[in-house]
Amino acid sequence: MLYWLYEQWEQARASGAGWAETFSFLNILQYITVRAGLATICSFLLICLFGPRVIRKLISLKVGQPIRSAEEVHKLAELHGAKAGTPTMGGVLILGAVLVAVLLCGRAFNPFVAVTCCVMLALGLLGFIDDYNKVVRKNSAGISPRQKLFWQIVIAGVAACFLFFKPEVSGFGLADSKVIDERRGFLIEVSDGVENESEGKVSEPVVQHVKVSEIGFPLARKPLVDLSWLAIPFFILIITGCSNAVNLTDGLDGLAVGCTVTVSLAYGVIAYLAGRLIGLEYLHIPFHPLLGELTVFLMALVGAGMGFLWWNCHPAKVFMGDTGSLAIGGAIGTAAICTKQELLLVIIGGVFVIEALSVILQVGSFKLRGKRIFAMAPIHHHFELRGWHESQVIIRFWIVSIVLAMAGLGLLKVL
Repeated sequence: MLYWLYEQWEQARASGAGWAETFSFLNILQYITVRAGLATICSFLLICLFGPRVIRKLISLKVGQPIRSAEEVHKLAELHGAKAGTPTMGGVLILGAVLVAVLLCGRAFNPFVAVTCCVMLALGLLGFIDDYNKVVRKNSAGISPRQKLFWQIVIAGVAACFLFFKPEVSGFGLADSKVIDERRGFLIEVSDGVENESEGKVSEPVVQHVKVSEIGFPLARKPLVDLSWLAIPFFILIITGCSNAVNLTDGLDGLAVGCTVTVSLAYGVIAYLAGRLIGLEYLHIPFHPLLGELTVFLMALVGAGMGFLWWNCHPAKVFMGDTGSLAIGGAIGTAAICTKQELLLVIIGGVFVIEALSVILQVGSFKLRGKRIFAMAPIHHHFELRGWHESQVIIRFWIVSIVLAMAGLGLLKVL
């Protein structure tokens, strides 16, 4: 909406309309940084303002979070017993705030923004159904894991095919260059025209593309591997894996949403740089002229995360539930693919990765050796059972998330 206002002003200014001079301040709405900042504030304020109403409504509907019994989690049931009855499905606050902020401050029909929003909303709906079943059945079992995984794969598959086949997303060239590359790809390098001594002319700029299917890492100037059509299942793995990793992290008050803020902020910076030539020329990261708009979405998620943390910090007044965690994870995974920094997600989203790995290692060790590696998985419960207070676990994991996000940003410059 704000960008539409800028477009109307720009048209009026070009046609010489008198009011355009009076409202010249609308010119700032063309800048992504301004609209991203406004999206952050907007989503934050929306959750702060509507949070109490939504929480009261959830309480009146008796959608309390079921807590696993002592037979299931033993000592952990004693530590988390007070959480029983805390309203869940609070993820609707996050999804609603992000969507409103993007519609107001962003360009919703930008392909990168559209696919990320659609993944978030689709996985949010899946999580809502799961949470609803838990509430109705009065236990921690929602829809079956197989059903949940199936629909996650379907949603991720649609997004992966969109990113792989959509021309506006998968291929482009510089406006000042006549070089046309028919391969679907992201521009990663542009060199200035070089004088041809024999003819005394300046050659066209050299344009090098990296295809969507080519996977790279910031420290490497060239892509590491071209997956071709295998990029589709790889993208599905990233979106599904990230969705489940955030879901596993969401076990303590404010843990998942706090890490969401740092990861989204880091990818917001990357998206902004990837949409500008400075990121291409100086950092040599994949560039796409439409990618900058994804910054508005990611900063809206940052604001929503901080707003939700206001109500979700220990002791939590509301839980995001699968409605929020599945949606957030899918959105972050999609953003990592859009910015062509898929492998960097292992570092920036390191806390989510560690949480997921702890579960995989725990299950694998028990099935293969009959022994457990951790006192309990995910790993945040291990530290709880080893004597750390819940607040200690949360804040220390936040610190690790901040450090990993900074480390990921520090790796953007290639060697």
